[in-house]
Formats: sequence, structure tokens, C-alpha cells
Amino acid sequence: MRGLLGAVSFLTRLPTGTGPAQPAEIARSVPWFPLVGALVGVAVGGLYAGGAALLPPLVAAAVAVTAGVAVTGAFHEDGLGDTADAFMGGVDREDTVRILKDPRLGTFGVVAVAASLLLRVVAVAALSPASALTALPAAHALGRAAAVGVMSAFPPAAETGLGAAYVRALGGRQALLGVASGLVLAGALLGAWALPAAALAGAAALWLGRLARRRIGGVSGDMLGAVQQAGEILTLLVAVAVGTWGSPVSSLIAFQLMPA
Repeated sequence: MRGLLGAVSFLTRLPTGTGPAQPAEIARSVPWFPLVGALVGVAVGGLYAGGAALLPPLVAAAVAVTAGVAVTGAFHEDGLGDTADAFMGGVDREDTVRILKDPRLGTFGVVAVAASLLLRVVAVAALSPASALTALPAAHALGRAAAVGVMSAFPPAAETGLGAAYVRALGGRQALLGVASGLVLAGALLGAWALPAAALAGAAALWLGRLARRRIGGVSGDMLGAVQQAGEILTLLVAVAVGTWGSPVSSLIAFQLMPA
């Protein structure tokens, strides 16, 4: 239970009463990351399903996605913006690292975050409430599982800093459990459609990890945020492209939501 509370405290703004966690404690909570992501996805999906009964789908989706960002404190969006600024604006390793450390957000970062929000909002709006209640938890779980995979597969970019400390403290068993839990959750929610979603999220994570290793010598905390965002978006796009009617969970939810 302490590992779950640590994951909630690290990944969201929800009060848990556990206080700031040390890198070793965060590493022990890694297997819970996809579950916490799935719970955030459930909250977002539930808000969308409820809002869609009163509002147009696009408006309900915008409200739900914004609420999800508020719950997580824009944790991953911040990493995406910083990564876009650094890797698209930096000309060499020194310049890229300098931009990564700059707390200000530049043009590339603004565009990347805006594109992420836009893609997620329109993707959710294209889903039925029942499909959203399965696709969103799966997307959040796979996004965080992809980040865990990158943490274990690539070295940290810096010798110091929280990102480096988390990567170094992470054990192979913890990482394996984190990735596996994300895959299991996605499979239970999406059925066979979890396979293309996981493949795309994994491919994006691998590409970003290799890019980070080539450009700055390894991964950073900001890069992990970008990996999570990519995995979440790609999973939602798969759900929109092929639907989630093959999932027994979404079929059950759709039956429950049908008017009497």
C-alpha cells in the first residue's frame, strides 16, 4: 500500500499524507505507476461520460482532459514542452542541455503542449462514453508503462538530478513489473486492440530514448514526460481508428449505459 501511495503522491497532486519521497522510495513505487495512470484515466473517462450527457462531445472532452491535467499538475505536459524546446531548438549537446534546464517555455514547447492537448481532446470527443471509459484508462496506463520501460532501457543523461537518481534507483524487477502491469491493464480494457496500441507506444518510447541517448547521452525526467504523452496519445488514436468494440469491458459498460 505504501508503494501505491508513493506513486499517487509522485504522479498526481492528490494529498496522500506521505510527504516528499526519496528516489529509492519512488523507484519502489514504479510498479504502481500504470495503475495510478489507469485510475486517472477512469476519472477523466467518467467526467467525459457524465459531461457528454449534458454538453456537446467536444466540450465535454475538453473539460475532462483539462481536469486530468489538473489532477496530475501538468507533470507530463511540462516534460513534453521542455523536451520539444531542447531537442528542436538545441544545436548541440551543450545547447540542448542548457535549454532543458531553462524553466521558461519556448515556441517549440508551446506548440508541442498545444498539439498534445488538441489531439487528446478531439480523440476523446470521437469516442462514445463507453469506449472512453476503457480507452482513457488504457492510454494513461500504457503511457506510464512506456516511461518505465525507457527508464530501465537507457542510462540517465546526467550524473546528478532527480531524473538521474530515479533511473539509478530503479531495479530490473521493479521496471519489469511496471511495464507488465501496464500491458495487463491495457489488455484487460482493450482486448486485442491493446497489441497495436502497445506496439506504437513502445516504438515511440524506443525512438525517443535513442534520440535522447544520441543527443544528450541518456534520458532525463523531461524526456520521460514526453514518452508518457506520446504513449497516451497513440493509444487514444488507436482507439479512435479501430474502436474498442472488441473489448468485453467496453461492451459491458455500453450495456450498462443503455437507457432502460
